[in-house]
Amino acid sequence: MIASSDPSILDLDTKLDAALKLIAEKVLSGQRISPAEGIYLYEHGSLGFLGTLANHIREKKNGQYVYFNHNFHVEPTNVCVYTCAFCSYSRLIKQRHEGWELSVEQILDSIKKYDGQPVTEVHITGGVVPKQDLTFYKELFERIRTHRPDLHIKALTPVEFHYIFKKAKVSYEEGLKILAEAGLGSLPGGGAEIFDAQIRDQIAGGKCSAEEWLTLHKIWHQMGRYSNATMLYGHIETYAHRIDHMERLRQLQDETGGFNAFIPLKFRNKENQMSHVPEVSVVEDLRNYAMARIYLDNFQHIKAYWAMIGRNTAQLSLNFGTDDLDGTIDDTTKIYSMAGAEEQNPKLSTDELVQLIKGAGRTPVQRDTLYNIVKEYTTQ
Repeated sequence: MIASSDPSILDLDTKLDAALKLIAEKVLSGQRISPAEGIYLYEHGSLGFLGTLANHIREKKNGQYVYFNHNFHVEPTNVCVYTCAFCSYSRLIKQRHEGWELSVEQILDSIKKYDGQPVTEVHITGGVVPKQDLTFYKELFERIRTHRPDLHIKALTPVEFHYIFKKAKVSYEEGLKILAEAGLGSLPGGGAEIFDAQIRDQIAGGKCSAEEWLTLHKIWHQMGRYSNATMLYGHIETYAHRIDHMERLRQLQDETGGFNAFIPLKFRNKENQMSHVPEVSVVEDLRNYAMARIYLDNFQHIKAYWAMIGRNTAQLSLNFGTDDLDGTIDDTTKIYSMAGAEEQNPKLSTDELVQLIKGAGRTPVQRDTLYNIVKEYTTQ
């Protein structure tokens, strides 16, 4: 462990003020920083300073390991009853001719294409439409499990659950129990956006609230299950909104311990109602990853979703607190490519992911959804 008085940390910036030094002392000694200190770090910490603190934490938690898995996505529909201002992906019900709505059979056909391939996870999420209801997903998960019992089903967000369970007139507890018994293995982190009510209302009005998002994950954790968490950043929110968001996640993680990973998701401005809002720089991306690693002291993993920020920035992030790059994906998601992400055809082979990670001087580790190690690759 690096001593808190190590000059390579505390003297990174000759203009480092007393408040930053005190915060660094806390971070390096393993103490939790407060929301006020988090905001101060965001506002005053240089990229190098934040990166060094974040890298210290990520190496203390995960050593040189960088995780990835063999996964693919299925997006049952991009038609949606909601009209989120930041979304470039969805189409309204009245525009459904511009989108897609897959049947259970069509989804199963997509999954069967991976028969005989060493994928471990299918990630299922998309828009919200009435006909893809509780009965639909119960049947889908049961049939996936019957067809391929070894395939982990990571599916649906609280936005989808809230709508589906309300329509079915069941409680969150009842609905989650039904889907868990059908084969649902874990929850992705989507739909969190920003928890602040005013900002959330402006960019994602009408869908589940922050409290409902957190409640659904809490119930899932209390069932002995695991999930991820996200935050949409780089739009109209402030640093204080980001800290508030992460503070609520940190508090829930203290209570349940059920989050596997935190994934910052960058706002992209192509062809949506917020196209007038400029995207933040790569420097801000790296600062945000570093801040997430520093603030979320009770999260084991911080993920850089390479399909959204591009493989080059994802590789850079491995020195700013991140230790996970998601997976192979196999060009099966359109959510970010439709919004103007760098990766227009998001697909990486195992060898490409391994070389990307080795190029950052890290050790690639193939994992399953729950971070059990499948294979460790040497750094040579």
